[in-house]
Amino acid sequence: MSNENPADQEQSIKEQRINSIKSLYYSKPEVQRAIFDFSSNREVVPRYFEGFGKRPDSLQYPGDIFPMVQRGATSFHCSIELWQDSLSLSTGQTREQLNNLRIGWDFLIDIDSKYLDYSKISAELIVNFLKFHGIKNIGVKFSGSKGMHIIIPWKAFPKEINEIQTSNMFPEWPRIICQYIIEKTKPQLIEKITKLTIGSKYVKDFSASEKVMPDIILVSSRHLFRMPYSLHEKTALASIVIDENKISEFQIQDANPLKITKDNIKSFTPNSKENEASELLLQALDWHKEQNLNVEVTDSVKDFKPIKLDKISDEFFPPSIKEILKGMKDGRKRALFILINLFRSIGMDKDELEKRLYSWNEKNEVQLKQGYIKSQLSWSYRNKVVPPPNFNKDYYKGIGIVPTEEELRYKNPVNYVVKKTLGSSQNSVTKSKPKTKQ
Repeated sequence: MSNENPADQEQSIKEQRINSIKSLYYSKPEVQRAIFDFSSNREVVPRYFEGFGKRPDSLQYPGDIFPMVQRGATSFHCSIELWQDSLSLSTGQTREQLNNLRIGWDFLIDIDSKYLDYSKISAELIVNFLKFHGIKNIGVKFSGSKGMHIIIPWKAFPKEINEIQTSNMFPEWPRIICQYIIEKTKPQLIEKITKLTIGSKYVKDFSASEKVMPDIILVSSRHLFRMPYSLHEKTALASIVIDENKISEFQIQDANPLKITKDNIKSFTPNSKENEASELLLQALDWHKEQNLNVEVTDSVKDFKPIKLDKISDEFFPPSIKEILKGMKDGRKRALFILINLFRSIGMDKDELEKRLYSWNEKNEVQLKQGYIKSQLSWSYRNKVVPPPNFNKDYYKGIGIVPTEEELRYKNPVNYVVKKTLGSSQNSVTKSKPKTKQ
């Protein structure tokens, strides 16, 4: 009879299991190539079951992988950040030194939960949310245990915003994007998880969404995450790439290392288009700023209640809004965001709101697809009403609109419309509770 305690026995079994398969698995040229291809410009560190290897380290050739496995490596981890020379990294470097070495960063969301089904639900919601923001190329992979990793490659982000180098804004900007996504997807996540827990094997837990939220802690300098097609020590499963449209179809057995072949290996970093994540980043940054928004008609965005004007006339719109309504050459998506929030904030009827938006779109130099406008309207009506950005935010200058001194005094387009409307007539205004979801 063994004198080992149960925990040690379980640990021993896990170690034996992964050691029994790792040599066969990592000896496959297609697996070595998949790991190596993802390693470009990244710090790469092998893990020896319980502990990591020396840092910094990198891969020079696909053939570097198997010798590490023969020396005891069980998995491979890499940086979110992309470096000019990862071997020049060292502990204690200043932010300036790291900025000088950093080429850029991928945006990575780490979803983890006690139930894989929860992680799959969260991943699907986040992928759909990203698509609403115009991002078509999204990487998704199984973590190897009960979670999911979602990636937007560096190529998709603007390299500079208002003369600020995006590469230098790590980890602040990725954290803001992550917080933005969490806030916007949380209501649906709670709803879907709650439905899943009722009358099923899962414990009914209305706070379960907290256990599946993206891991913001992951977004820290020089943090490592499991590489695609690396094995997982606890499960001996492979961290395989999944089609972003087939997340719900994924089953644990799909990650069986013995099933991994050249034909079913996919790239975790899709062929992104330049700047396709610009809208996401800009809206996340503006959302972050608006958390401290103080408009005169309300105390805060959180407490904002729509204003219901009896009559709405273009005559009382701010000059910046009038300029937007003439049609846009650039910045159409951001302009749409401003118009939707303004129109909803002043209580415009849904039919009139949609009519105005489609009429405005016809004036744009290049029209937005109707499907995009519909998706943005659908998303907006599923969430609470919030005012448009304040005039002093870079949101307007970013689309070529320069607010006047008068607008800046009024702070927010909602204030402007309300004050001008009430100052010229007997029009009444009331604050009303947002309509509940249909």
